Amino acid sequence: MHAVAVIVGAGVILAALVDAFETILQPRRVTHRFQLARLYYRGMWWAWRVGASMLRGRTRQAFLGAFGPLSLLGLFASWILWLILGFAVLNAGAGTVLTGALHHNFSDYLYASGTTLFTLGYGDVTPAGGFGRALAVLESGMGFGFLAAVIGYLPVLYQAYSAREVVISQMDARASSPPSAGEVLLRLARARRADDMDDLLAAWERWAAELLESQLSFPVLSYYRSQHDNQSWLAMLAAILDTCAILLARRRGDNLYQTEMTFAMARHAAVDLTLVLKTSIRRPATDRLGPGDLEWLRESLEKEGETFRPDDTRLAELRSTYEPFLQALARRLLFALPPVVVRGEAIDNWQRSSLGRAPAIGELTSGDEDHF
Repeated sequence: MHAVAVIVGAGVILAALVDAFETILQPRRVTHRFQLARLYYRGMWWAWRVGASMLRGRTRQAFLGAFGPLSLLGLFASWILWLILGFAVLNAGAGTVLTGALHHNFSDYLYASGTTLFTLGYGDVTPAGGFGRALAVLESGMGFGFLAAVIGYLPVLYQAYSAREVVISQMDARASSPPSAGEVLLRLARARRADDMDDLLAAWERWAAELLESQLSFPVLSYYRSQHDNQSWLAMLAAILDTCAILLARRRGDNLYQTEMTFAMARHAAVDLTLVLKTSIRRPATDRLGPGDLEWLRESLEKEGETFRPDDTRLAELRSTYEPFLQALARRLLFALPPVVVRGEAIDNWQRSSLGRAPAIGELTSGDEDHF
């Protein structure tokens, strides 16, 4: 028996099991430095970014969109390979006799370990002796357990993804795509529904809390992109923070409790997700609020009967508390951040089609149903 090989094999098995447990079964932030899944994603995402830099347009977006699900499959495969390798090293170090093996090479141990983990039951190479048979039973049990854990993990992951995307899709008609704070305010003003803002902010507060919880529990969700290239969870988060910042800088003496709560929750999500993804914070290279944007928004809102007198200093202070984190996440994940204000007419995704622009809701007449 080679004690070093036995220790190494047991260590590899333990590392794979602990990593899978922390990733699948323990929905909490793991802080130790050398988590296998974290190292795996750091290397894979670096390679994927290099590949994406060679592409352009929709091909690039499709390539980036494939990373989330493919990387998850790769992570599962890496755990399986670690387990197969660990049991092979453990059996080789223990000197397990393999019935049917001609030379007892390490490849024989790898083959025996693989057929055992997947419970193939070929029977051409089998362990002899009590210790080898005990390891075979243990490994086959781990194979069943691992498969059950993966089957249970995927529905939970995709439920969290679906819940995230539903609210992002709803944002299209409320703030266009990509969403902007200016469109949120203008559309409410045009509809004479400014009183609905608190209800909207309450829904966004809940969405930001669910975003933080789900992506802390399942960090791979950060890499899952929306179905439309001009939408993303980060753009949604940016629009929420921008809207709250403008409202907090604009109003004086009003009840701003819900606005403050939504701003706090959304900023909490931006900061924590930046820390989880180990993203460096730097001064933003560009300002998403261009010169004259606030003046244009003021004039547009006042045409709709809304008084708009924001405190520029207050707005800059509020934006400085979250803008660096949004910019860091955008660089890390290769997302495009939306502007705070979009001048001119914004066309939503639901209005775009291969047949041309659909009429806006207010433009529909009795004969327009055939357009759809």
